[in-house]
Amino acid sequence: MQKYFSKIIEELGEDLNRDGLKKTPQRAAEALQFLTQGYQQSIEKIVNGALFETDNDEMIIVKDIELYSLCEHHLLPFIGKCHVAYLPKGKILGLSKIARIVDMYGRRLQVQEKLTKQIAETVLSITGASGVGVIIEAKHLCMMMRGVEKQNSVMTTSVMLGTFRKDRRTRTEFLSLVNRVG
Repeated sequence: MQKYFSKIIEELGEDLNRDGLKKTPQRAAEALQFLTQGYQQSIEKIVNGALFETDNDEMIIVKDIELYSLCEHHLLPFIGKCHVAYLPKGKILGLSKIARIVDMYGRRLQVQEKLTKQIAETVLSITGASGVGVIIEAKHLCMMMRGVEKQNSVMTTSVMLGTFRKDRRTRTEFLSLVNRVG
């Protein structure tokens, strides 16, 4: 990757021997490897057995999970927050695992729509929940820094599975709890 970053910087018309750019290809390669580390992660290692028996069947919500990803169309970041809810059916997932699942899929080249679906389907698959809801709200630098240059636009995507899709009351409860201030 370092070699390719060197070529890109040269193609921009810059001098790679300039003091500020001498180690930029190496730093850029390391940064991109970090930002895409989700490709090297597996759901089994992320969950690491943190699935616990429960008789609770009430909604569990983890909201405002910070989210950073790279748009697969322009390789520019999109930044926002993710809200995940599920209705357990005999099993609950360790709290930090929800955020780790968001990070694993976020740390890949993505579109927000696919990311939302991957998170929802994975939580459903792991927990066997009766329903899962995921909402992502994000600002996309590909839309802010280039193209239409709209600084305040926020893209919202949602995926509702199981009870969240079939039962309007469940969906409404989730939406009202996510939008609750405080």
